[in-house]
Amino acid sequence: MNTNAFALRHIGPRENDQKLMLQTVNADSIEQLISETVPAPIRLKKELQLDEAMTEYEYSNHINTLSKLNKTYKTYIGLGYHPTILPAVIQRNVLENPGWYTAYTPYQAEIAQGRLEALLNFQTMITDLTGMELANASLLDESTAAAEAMSLLFSVRARDQKKAGICKFFVSDAILPQTLSLLQTRATPIGIELVIGTEATFDFSSDFFGAILQYPGKDGQITDIKTFIEKANANNIKVAVAADILSLVKLEAPGKFGADVVVGTTQRFGIPMGYGGPHAAYFATKEAYKRDIPGRIIGVTKDANGNRALRMALQTREQHIKRDKATSNICTAQVLLAVMAGMYAVYHGPKGLTFIANKVHNAASTLADALTKMGIEQVNTAFFDTIQLKANASVVKTIAEQREVNFYYPNDTTVTVSLNETTSVKDLNEIISIFAEAETKPAVTIDGFTDANNIQNSIQRQTSFLTLDVFNTHHSETELMRYVKGLERKDLALNHSMIALGSCTMKLNAASEMLPLSNPNWGSIHPFVPIDQAEGYQQMLKALEDQLTEITGFAGTSLQPNSGAQGEYAGLMVIRAYHESREDHHRNICLIPSSAHGTNPASAVMAGMKVVVTKADENGNIDIDDLREKAELHKDNLAALMVTYPSTHGVYESGIKNITQIIHDNGGQVYMDGANMNAQVGLTNPGNIGADVCHLNLHKTFAIPHGGGGPGVGPICVAKQLVPFLPSNPVIKTGGDQAITAISAAPFGSALVCLISYGYIKMLATEGLKKSTEIAILNANYIKHRLQGAYETLYSGEQGRAAHEMIIDCRPFKENGIEVVDIAKRLMDYGFHAPTVSFPVAGTMMIEPTESESKAEMDRFCDAMISIRKEIDAASKDDDNNPLKNAPHTLAMLTSDEWLLPYSREKAAYPLDYVIDNKFWPSVRRVDDAYGDRNLFCTCAPIEAYVEAN
Repeated sequence: MNTNAFALRHIGPRENDQKLMLQTVNADSIEQLISETVPAPIRLKKELQLDEAMTEYEYSNHINTLSKLNKTYKTYIGLGYHPTILPAVIQRNVLENPGWYTAYTPYQAEIAQGRLEALLNFQTMITDLTGMELANASLLDESTAAAEAMSLLFSVRARDQKKAGICKFFVSDAILPQTLSLLQTRATPIGIELVIGTEATFDFSSDFFGAILQYPGKDGQITDIKTFIEKANANNIKVAVAADILSLVKLEAPGKFGADVVVGTTQRFGIPMGYGGPHAAYFATKEAYKRDIPGRIIGVTKDANGNRALRMALQTREQHIKRDKATSNICTAQVLLAVMAGMYAVYHGPKGLTFIANKVHNAASTLADALTKMGIEQVNTAFFDTIQLKANASVVKTIAEQREVNFYYPNDTTVTVSLNETTSVKDLNEIISIFAEAETKPAVTIDGFTDANNIQNSIQRQTSFLTLDVFNTHHSETELMRYVKGLERKDLALNHSMIALGSCTMKLNAASEMLPLSNPNWGSIHPFVPIDQAEGYQQMLKALEDQLTEITGFAGTSLQPNSGAQGEYAGLMVIRAYHESREDHHRNICLIPSSAHGTNPASAVMAGMKVVVTKADENGNIDIDDLREKAELHKDNLAALMVTYPSTHGVYESGIKNITQIIHDNGGQVYMDGANMNAQVGLTNPGNIGADVCHLNLHKTFAIPHGGGGPGVGPICVAKQLVPFLPSNPVIKTGGDQAITAISAAPFGSALVCLISYGYIKMLATEGLKKSTEIAILNANYIKHRLQGAYETLYSGEQGRAAHEMIIDCRPFKENGIEVVDIAKRLMDYGFHAPTVSFPVAGTMMIEPTESESKAEMDRFCDAMISIRKEIDAASKDDDNNPLKNAPHTLAMLTSDEWLLPYSREKAAYPLDYVIDNKFWPSVRRVDDAYGDRNLFCTCAPIEAYVEAN
């Protein structure tokens, strides 16, 4: 046994287990199984060309050496990114804790109450600081949140007869440059006209449906948003405000002035800059817009016993339900980062945040006074943390970089300096000495921060915030550590048992891949530093791009999209740009199979395309005759086909090359959804099947953890003809020579977590990646065979094989009064998270074990499913008092003096012997989703408030 091989640690089944599993699936070898599963015409003709595999020890040394190429200068660039202090108790107990980072999206609320509470804290923090009525559980970054705000206001406008047909949207010229670029990207396809100008000269005419302001502005100036919003409201113009979350401790909440939406980033709340991400954006709005708000909302409801419980609310408004009628394709959040930011607020509380905000403001004021005394002009009349100085930018830049200091230089005569919570008196004296040398003036020396107020009286904070107990209790490390642990115990994550979610690929997130995230040489780099200061990042990111390009069989890659949905959108926008470059502006028809994920049609509409749905045949495959008919019908206007491969039904469709050829013959491009890439790596690839662009879920196939619902990364890989159109960034150039505007705020998206995928590929390399795919297929087929007789597999390949996942049909159990959701809840009593429920077919479960799960764990899961089938057989439509309908069973139920159920406590809690050794207790009984949607509470008010309201 080669203990140096990372593949040995990543892949679950041992060699002896693999032999037994092959016997179970009636295959003599892995190669036979693969040949019966993956159609021969699409198999790769040669091995991937990747570097030799590193051991974990070698990779650790390599990544640490690479990190030292990054220059960790003192950075005062600002523009939405700031150095922070991550409390060690949060770093150790959340960021570095697999109990938090390996959990899945909280669709199964009963085993996610801890994460849901942490997100409710986050939402409460946001509504308090913004003064809004409702906040979601985070978005991807500030710029995409601003674009979502514009889309929401545009959607609201459509319901206002007075604004019918109005398409102009005002953008303050103080907006962050990356946000402006993203607004431009998102506006054009859906017919919004951006008008950029100064707030002071805006005429508030009826030609505008909305506006967005930056608070404070990109240069640090705080404008009178109160007056602007009042005038806008008087003229029926909706206003969004992009606000610095820490500044809102000292600035009055925009909601108090009548803002309709407030967005921003919570990066300042202890999250490392990480060369651009991941960071949790926030989105807050009025309750009147609750059906339009993008992303997830955590709400309060009750469980089967009437006790308070949490769950994701109002899911019927999301893209997976609304599809092409959705106003957003967002299906994720930045949960792990939102949890960390929320815990930062819990740990510091309102007094601690006030201390930090005052320190930052006093530092900026102290610096401004000192430089003014030296004769250097400071332009801002009101500011929070950023001052704008008149100076020779090139001279200052030369001296500053010699001193290992970064400022921002918007033009030749201006330097802006953004201070932060790490700034010390020593730092201020260093900054002063830089300007003194640049201006050849004697330096002023300061001995401490002076109390100051450079914020106009009319917008100073008067409203209290974070008054609830949770923000005023856990201020010692002991208390916070125990609070975090208490929440963690309520959540089932991969550190407890297999999470066999189809299409979600919940594989091992190896410790050796995760450790570099805590290294400050990676965490402390601002995304807009000069390229030569980020040499470690540049080498790593370029290598990852090359790795992904090779794996997909394409010609180029962009890492900028910071979620799968963003990757979909980016891919379609690149296709759009390609057609327009050929004067094919009319090509706007997007063919989408009926089985596609809801983000597909939502993304197509956002990209300005019209969705035409193609049929599936009786085997669940794309109906090629119907596809050909529709492609030929729309050949003059065909833009693209969106296809998932293997199919959403877990099958390698043998006709895929025929399908892609039909699209090309009719002038379209093929977008391949990368959700099922874990069934391709090393065996086939999108380029080989004839696709033109695909997005990759790095949080699936390439081992970035799901983090309880985020972070995700969704880069796109493209064929040669699409490379010129890969997305750029307005501050740091990226992309092709005909690049589309930005897809996300940072030049390289969520660069910090790209380290994980880089390490995953480095340590597995060609042989390990291929082996992982093969074992993923073996594991799925093993479960398929073990469940035969108990559950029918809905779809199989031409030789009866599953791909890396399979769908079991639970619809026949309705005869016994059992729904698929009952099986999902009962699995909790057996210690398992349910597989994907009712997607892509209602009443089914889609199971994907991944390559990381051992035979023993899969056997436990199969034993549980077979035991549940026996419980289903014993159930009756006429009597719902059974273990499935009552599931999950809580510890409180089992220890109650009263037990009136017709089966034993042991049957309820310990249905199989293995459960005794590793029991997970759901903390609430089955939640009432409908009650929660009818009675929407999305902040952590005292329980009495919910009782009184109802």
